Amino acid sequence: MNILQIQNLVKEFDGIKAADVLSFEIEENSIVALVGPNGSGKTTVFNLITGFLRPNKGRIFFERREIISFSPYKIAQLGIGRTFQNIRLFPQISVMDNVMLGLPYEQGESLSAALFQTKKMKLEEEKNYQKAEELLKVVGLEKKKDELAENLSHGQRKLLELARILALKPKLFLLDEPTAGLFPETKKVMFDLIRNLKDKGKTILFIEHDINSVMDIAEKIIVLNYGKKIAEGKPEEIRNNKEVQKVYLGKTNL
Repeated sequence: MNILQIQNLVKEFDGIKAADVLSFEIEENSIVALVGPNGSGKTTVFNLITGFLRPNKGRIFFERREIISFSPYKIAQLGIGRTFQNIRLFPQISVMDNVMLGLPYEQGESLSAALFQTKKMKLEEEKNYQKAEELLKVVGLEKKKDELAENLSHGQRKLLELARILALKPKLFLLDEPTAGLFPETKKVMFDLIRNLKDKGKTILFIEHDINSVMDIAEKIIVLNYGKKIAEGKPEEIRNNKEVQKVYLGKTNL
């Protein structure tokens, strides 16, 4: 079953098409890479899927439900979690609090519960604290829970952003350059986490510039150039695609 369907998507900025009649499908419980040169439209596609931009034309379906008119908040509620190319954390609060902000507070959403700190709300706070600790363990940051987010390394911030998305329990993860700027050991940790998400039944669509890393982890690769899809297929098919070699890398081989 396809969890995401993109149909004939068009997005123009001052006459320049960042998405040019773009169509593709993402199968449930798969790892898919969206690659292409700078300016090829990759992040624009993410912004369209998550409601931060509206297309000029085209349709987007998530679990067979059209989401083209939904707000980013509504789309997140449906089960699409997204990280950003520029990490978006709250730098002056703790690592733990950054994750806690991603967790739901059913009791705390009522005014009376918030004002009077009801017993149910306190129990929920304790429960969410435990959940946040578990998520930090998943990404290997449990020992940093009391640190300010601004004191983390670049790689640790990337992992914290992923932990915060995990708190939302999305079905589809959109990861914008999850390994950009990471040291090899941290990159391995990130890719291991992505594989673990798939093992747990999640679906991952990610943007990545390192074509060799993409070849190692992606089950399918979609290649963009100037908003157009120029290739789509398994890693080996993309490796041998002459147009990809010419347009994406400017080489005759990968």
